[in-house]
Amino acid sequence: MANITKKVSWSSRADESGAAGEGTPLLNGSEQPRLSRQDSIKGRPKEIPHNEKLLSLKYESLDYDNIENQLFLEEERRMSYLGFRCLEISRWVVCGWIGFLTGLIACFIDIAVEELAGFKYQVVKENIEKFTEVGGLSISLLLWAVLNAAIVMVGAIIVAYFEPIAAGSGIPQIKCYLNGIKIPRVVRLKTLVVKVCGVICSVVGGLAVGKEGPMIHSGAVVAAGVSQGRSTSLKKDFKIFEYFRRDTEKRDFVSAGAAAGVSAAFGAPVGGVLFSLEEGASFWNQMLTWRIFFASMISTFTLNFFLSIYHKNTGDLSSPGLINFGRFEGDSVAYNLYEIPLFILMGAIGGLLGALFNILNYWLTIFRIRYVHRPCLQVMEAMLVAAVTATVSFTMIYFSNDCQPLGPEHAEEYPLQLFCADGEYNSMATAFFNTPERSVRSLFHNQAGTYNPLTLGLFTLTYFFLACWTYGLAVSAGVFIPSLLIGAAWGRLFGILLAYITPNSAAKWADPGKYALIGAAAQLGGIVRMTLSLTVIMVEATGNVTYGFPIMLVLMTAKIVGDYIVEGLYDIHIKLQSVPFLHWEAPATSHWLTAREVMSSPVTCLNRIEKVGTIVDTLSNTSTKHNGFPVVVQVLGNEEPAKLCGLILRSQLIVLLKHKVFVELARSRLTHRKLQLKDFRDAYPRFPPIQSIHVSQDERECMMDLTEFMNPTPYTVPQETSLPRVFKLFRALGLRHLVVVDDENRVVGLVTRKDLARYHLGKHGLEELQLAQT
Repeated sequence: MANITKKVSWSSRADESGAAGEGTPLLNGSEQPRLSRQDSIKGRPKEIPHNEKLLSLKYESLDYDNIENQLFLEEERRMSYLGFRCLEISRWVVCGWIGFLTGLIACFIDIAVEELAGFKYQVVKENIEKFTEVGGLSISLLLWAVLNAAIVMVGAIIVAYFEPIAAGSGIPQIKCYLNGIKIPRVVRLKTLVVKVCGVICSVVGGLAVGKEGPMIHSGAVVAAGVSQGRSTSLKKDFKIFEYFRRDTEKRDFVSAGAAAGVSAAFGAPVGGVLFSLEEGASFWNQMLTWRIFFASMISTFTLNFFLSIYHKNTGDLSSPGLINFGRFEGDSVAYNLYEIPLFILMGAIGGLLGALFNILNYWLTIFRIRYVHRPCLQVMEAMLVAAVTATVSFTMIYFSNDCQPLGPEHAEEYPLQLFCADGEYNSMATAFFNTPERSVRSLFHNQAGTYNPLTLGLFTLTYFFLACWTYGLAVSAGVFIPSLLIGAAWGRLFGILLAYITPNSAAKWADPGKYALIGAAAQLGGIVRMTLSLTVIMVEATGNVTYGFPIMLVLMTAKIVGDYIVEGLYDIHIKLQSVPFLHWEAPATSHWLTAREVMSSPVTCLNRIEKVGTIVDTLSNTSTKHNGFPVVVQVLGNEEPAKLCGLILRSQLIVLLKHKVFVELARSRLTHRKLQLKDFRDAYPRFPPIQSIHVSQDERECMMDLTEFMNPTPYTVPQETSLPRVFKLFRALGLRHLVVVDDENRVVGLVTRKDLARYHLGKHGLEELQLAQT
C-alpha cells in the first residue's frame, strides 16, 4: 500500500502529491521488518500508509537572528541614549495595546455568544414546551437540528472558502510560529476576522467546542498586527513602530499576544505567561517575561471591565475570564491525605481517556486529509456534525427520566420540564441544553444529588465521541472546554460512586464537585499534555490555591500515562502537517552524527562583488529556492572552495535589485541616496517575488557590491561537530542558516531547519524522515 501524500495543508488548498517510499531508512544499520503482501492483508500493516514519515519543504524559517551589517552598525551609532529609552517605552506601549485589543475581542465573542445562544435556546425551549403538551416533539427536534446546522454552515463556509488556516483552535499553528516556522497567512487580519466570526458560529451552533482556544490565536494575530504599526492587508501604513518590522521583534510580541489570549480566556494572567513559556517561545529573557505579564494583566482587566458594563454592574471586576468556574468555598475545599491516591488514580484514568481521544482523532484526521479535502465536503461534514449533535442531545434528554426539583436558588438557565412533574426539571437537559461553559459550572457547583449516575455516565460517553468527531472540522473551535466538560462529568460520577461504595461514611466524600474539578483537570491534561501552565490556569480560574497540589499531581500523572501511549493532541496535528518542528533537545542517540552528514551541499555561494546577471539567475532558479547565500572571497586561480566572508539573504538581494544598487550606477550618479535599514523594513514581511523585478540586459552586466549589506559574522560550525551541538546552537539562537566550514574557513555546506528536524527517535532507533514538496 503506497503512502498517500495528498493532503489539505494549513496554508493553501494546493495538494500536489509527492511520492514517498514505503519504509523509512534507519540510520543505525538495522533493517526494518518488511511485510509481504499476505501479511499486510492478514494483519494491518505496522505503519500508517500516510505521510507522517515526510517533512514538508514548503515551510520556511523565521530570521530570529540580527543581521549585523554595516547599515545596522551605522544606525546603532546614530541612536542616542534617549532613542533607546523611547524604544523600550514603545515596547511597553505595544504590549499594553495588545492586551487591550485582545480583551476587547474576547468581550465581543462572549457577548455575541451569550446573546445568540440565549435567543436560540429560548426559541427551542418554547417550542419544546408547546409540543410536549400537544404531542409532535419531532418538530422541535427538526427545529433544533436545522437551527444548529444553519448557524454552523455559516461558520464553516467562511473558514473553508475564505481562510482555511482559521480552522481549529490555532494553537498548533501558533506553537509552530513561536518555534520559528513561517506558517503562511497565520497572523493576517483576514484570519482574525474569520476566526472570530467562525468561533461565534460554532459555539452558538451547539457543537461540542469551546471559545477559549481560538482566543490564543486571536491574541497572536492582534500582536503581529499592532507591533508592525501598519496593516499589509488594508494597505495602510501608520508610520509608527517601524523599528519592530523584523522577525526578531515580531515573534516576541506574538508570544505576548498568545499569553494575553490565554489570560482573557481563563482570567489567568500568570497562566498565560507560563503557557507562552511552556508551549511557545524558544527564547526567553527577564524583560520579555515582564512585558508579557503586563499584556496579560491588561487583557484580563479590559475583559473584566467591559463585561461588568454589559452585566449592568459597572466597575465590579469580580468575573475574570471568558470561562469562570465559580469559586470553591467552605467544606467543599478540604481534602484529606487518604484522598491523594484517589486523585492519582483519576490522573491515570484521565491519561488513558486522553490517549484514546487522541488516537481516535488522529485516525479521523487522516481520513479527513484523504477524503474530505474539498471545501464543499468540509462544509457538509460540519453541518452533519451539528445536526447529529442536536439529535443526540435531544434523544438523550427525551429518554432520560432523571427529574430533579427546581430549588429556590434555581441556578438552571433554561430548565426543561418535558415529562417531569410540575416544579421539576430534566437534569440531562442541564448538561446538553446549554453552552458548554455553563454545563461545566453546573457540574462543579450543583448540590450533591442533582445528577443521577446513569445520566452522567451516558453524558460522558456521548460527549466524548461528539467532541472527538468535532475537533478538526473546518470550523474555528477549541478543545479546552469539551475536555473539561467530559472530565467534570466522569469526575462527578467518580465522586458519587465513592459515596455509594462506602454508604456508612458518605459524609466524608461530601462533595462531588471537588471530584468534578479533579476529573476535568485530568481529562484536559490527558488530551493536551500541558503541565505547568495548566495547573496555574486551573488554580486561577477556580480562585482557590488549596487545590494546587491535587491538580498538579493529577496533571503529572495524566501526562506520564498519556505520553507512554501517544503524543499530545497539538503535537499530533503538527506532525500530520509535516512541519519541521524542532523539539527542546536533539534525539538522544544522535551524538555519532556530524555536521558533515547532516548538512545540505553543495552550497550556492556568491562573490563579494558579484555580477547582477548571476544574482538574478540564482534567485530565479525554481529548482533550488534557497533563502540564504554564503558570500565568499575567491582565491585567485584556485579551484578549491572559496573562503567565507559573510552571509546574505534572498530578501536582502531582492531589495537591492529593486533599488538597483549597482557599482556602476553609484559612480555615475553621485546624488543617488544610500540605502538604509528603513528600505528593508518597509519591504517586510511580504518581499516581492524575483519575477516582479525587471532587470534590463545592460543592467545584467553591472556589478553589485554586497560588502555593506551582508552579515559579515554569520554563525559557523566545523564539519566534525556532532548533531546535538549543532542542534543546540541552532535552536537556542533561533537561526535560519548555519554555515559549515572546514579547518581553513572554506564553505562546505549549510545546515537549515529541515536538516535537523528530519532526525527523530523511532521504534527501531534513529530514523530519518523523507523530504517532500507537499
